[in-house]
Amino acid sequence: MNLSQVPSSSYDDIAGIYHELWADWYLPAAKPALEKLFFSQVPPGSTVLDVCCGSGHVTKELVTRGYKVTGIDSSAALIAQARADLPDVDLRVQDARAIQLESRYQAALSTFDSLNHVLSIEELRSVFRGVCRVLEPGGMFVFDMNLEHAYLSDHDWRQRWTVNIRDGSIGLVRGSYDVDEKKARTEVIWFTRREADDLWEQRRSVVEQKCYPESEILIALNDAGFGEIEAVPAADAGIRSRLGVGRIFFVARV
Repeated sequence: MNLSQVPSSSYDDIAGIYHELWADWYLPAAKPALEKLFFSQVPPGSTVLDVCCGSGHVTKELVTRGYKVTGIDSSAALIAQARADLPDVDLRVQDARAIQLESRYQAALSTFDSLNHVLSIEELRSVFRGVCRVLEPGGMFVFDMNLEHAYLSDHDWRQRWTVNIRDGSIGLVRGSYDVDEKKARTEVIWFTRREADDLWEQRRSVVEQKCYPESEILIALNDAGFGEIEAVPAADAGIRSRLGVGRIFFVARV
């Protein structure tokens, strides 16, 4: 893998609408699980790596709780969005499949099924190896991923356009899932009004996700050097909303 250049991200052109639409959705629903599996286990003041931090929704929560955070994401546009809200936080444009960090961390966190965006088990294993390498002995890695049931059960999401209208912008979102390839695709079309000439500008992107069997994820974690690995269904971790359907949290220690 070429470490000299971070590839462009499918989120770069839609970073603004991502930040707007999902700012207040994931974290409130996921908090019971994060409280149980992460916040209660990692004391404030600990060094934490936020893997695939996006535009900083969960990063902000980590900072508020007193953690010393480094955030990485492959989308330069999402990192720019996060820096606007968190100017004093160490935020870097970096591919999670090729982590290059000089520090070691007491814990790592990856949320909102971010690692489903890694589209092969070999690359997912590379993420796990990179995280394992930068954790201190005894360090903990917590992350959530969607299993196939999440994509098969969300009938409202598949093949239907969802329209979001806000001042100066219109967003359309549509999802699909390929059972044979085990891949989901989210198509986003975003129209924004330019103040200079009052014309509308269109941006479009397709974001892909891959789902893996739980057993395959556990084997990849073990191969990467993690031990004391636990898989916790979202419902068992305290999530009662639709967010928990087909979602599973993994807790692994070095």
